Amino acid sequence: MTWIVTYHRKVEKELGKLPVSVQKALYRLAFEIELSGPVRGNWQNYSKLDGNRHHCHLKKGKPTYVAVWTEDKGQITVEVVYAGTHEKAPY
Repeated sequence: MTWIVTYHRKVEKELGKLPVSVQKALYRLAFEIELSGPVRGNWQNYSKLDGNRHHCHLKKGKPTYVAVWTEDKGQITVEVVYAGTHEKAPY
């Protein structure tokens, strides 16, 4: 089964401001989600948050960059709702 990954419009807007290495990591994460689903235990500091939300680190160090995504229960869609520094992440 293939999952459909979309980006929240705020993520799309801020994506160009992220370092290139973080952008590549986010695209790689989205590709893995499309192939294998939203549970990504093979990524650094992956954790399932409350409800249908997940998060992992895209780049560790200072600053640390993270991604947060939600899965739509009953459908095969995932939306990346945040990609940016750890300090501003919506946990």
